Amino acid sequence: MVRDDEFFLRIWLDYYGGLLGLENCYVINHGRGRSVAEMAAGANVIGIPGDPHKNFDAKRWKLLNGVVAGLRSYYKHVIVGDVDELVVLDPEAGKSLLQFLEDRRGNRVFTPLGLEVIHRIDIEHAPIRDRVLGPRRHVRLAPHYSKPCVTSVPAKIARGGHFTEFPELITPDNLYLFHLKFCDFPAYAEAMDRRNAVTAAVEADRISDVSIGRHWFADARGDDRALFESFADLPLQEGFEMKPFRKAMHNSWGKRGDTGYYEFDREDQPVQFQLPERFDGMF
Repeated sequence: MVRDDEFFLRIWLDYYGGLLGLENCYVINHGRGRSVAEMAAGANVIGIPGDPHKNFDAKRWKLLNGVVAGLRSYYKHVIVGDVDELVVLDPEAGKSLLQFLEDRRGNRVFTPLGLEVIHRIDIEHAPIRDRVLGPRRHVRLAPHYSKPCVTSVPAKIARGGHFTEFPELITPDNLYLFHLKFCDFPAYAEAMDRRNAVTAAVEADRISDVSIGRHWFADARGDDRALFESFADLPLQEGFEMKPFRKAMHNSWGKRGDTGYYEFDREDQPVQFQLPERFDGMF
């Protein structure tokens, strides 16, 4: 689902269109933006009204759950996520994401390990043109983006996509969810300007009065440049070994209170990694 976000939409379309075929990609065009419709030509574009609403996120996930439920009747697996999220299979697996999914049986939910691509503005000066990975080589661990986002079961997905009703945690070793929000400093500032404008139009007195992510509000934004400069302070880890982090997810797996959802501890890990060169150019 996307609204006026051509920077990330182009990356999303190039990646998933190339892997799965544009005819198998579904873009929900919030606000029926002409630029989104034109850019996504060849994919399946569903236009919906874009009026500001205090329950924006709740309405959004109600719609997404319905779309996923319908698509499951026609596809073995459905990937659901935001336009700045990409499910990626490590090239070390020796196959494509499509081949990986074709080889996996249905009736399950996969939870990729979340990694956030960060723009190290102190050392990464090249702009992003046709590919992100290459100009950007650094990621930080992002437990909040270890989302149960590849599904083939009728399990409801919680608002934000962080939890499902599926009782088993399946975390394939080579599967990642790359979050791109911080992959480019100029693109980040432009996207936040748009999101601040949306929340301003809602005219809510308090963040708690609405069903919209706190990070969309100007009061929670802070200083953009200081945020990106702080990425350099994250300890850089040697290598690219992620099994301990997946094991930690399983160790804390359990019911999320009485909600019907399941979860693992999502404690932030203040570390960063440099991606191996095998990831260069994947998107």
